[in-house]
Amino acid sequence: MGNIAQQSSSLKRIAQAGLISKGLVYCLLGILAFMAAFQVGGQSTKNTDKEGVLNLVYKQTGGQILLGLLAIGLACYTIWRLIQAFSDTEHKGSKPKGLAARARYLFSGLVYGSLAIYAIKMTINASSGSGGKSGNESMAGDILSKPLGQWLLGIAAAIIIGVGIYQIYYAISEKYRKHVENVGGTTHAKILLNAGKIGYIARGIVWLVIGWLFANAALHSNASEAGDTSKAFGFLANADYGSFLLGGVGVGLICYGVFTFIRARYERLG
Repeated sequence: MGNIAQQSSSLKRIAQAGLISKGLVYCLLGILAFMAAFQVGGQSTKNTDKEGVLNLVYKQTGGQILLGLLAIGLACYTIWRLIQAFSDTEHKGSKPKGLAARARYLFSGLVYGSLAIYAIKMTINASSGSGGKSGNESMAGDILSKPLGQWLLGIAAAIIIGVGIYQIYYAISEKYRKHVENVGGTTHAKILLNAGKIGYIARGIVWLVIGWLFANAALHSNASEAGDTSKAFGFLANADYGSFLLGGVGVGLICYGVFTFIRARYERLG
């Protein structure tokens, strides 16, 4: 019994470290997007992606140490998600709905695992980025090179758009509240919970734009039209009232980061 409790406590600490690190990434990403929207400090949308966030951390005083700590936190998030996926700690089961949820955990773990590896490499090599194509652009190129590549990329675009729609539905339906049921009912708590709604909507918008970029890449069989958050933010910035639209999304991503901190504090983890 003691071993189970100890394991649960260890998993909780791993999950908390992971959520805090994820929240920090989103807060910094939102800040970069907001700065790019109004060209604060000469910031542009070109480096408003998660690698840009790591570069920002690295360039601060003591950046290598800070980046190393962030890498450890992201690795913790990866471990937590993989445990959720394979050990089914949330009891999702093996029915289609449960398997879909566990697949999301696996995908999330792999994404943040790759980010953790990038941060570790940057820390060890004392380098501020590789500069080439975005990961999404390279992936789109790989898909297009396969038989029926345009169709496959179109399916990928549809999935990404579906994720974006679900994020917005998750916010509007207030399903996100299940993560922080212990936060209480005070006015202060309600304000914090609203950060979750705003954050998930902003995240959904970003997913929708990325999905749209993938759809265009599939339609024109041109991998360079796909992209990550930096290209999505550029798309928003070039729209009508783009500065305000991108600035609003930036604030929303900061809210998502704050809500992730709240999850680390109040969610039943382990």
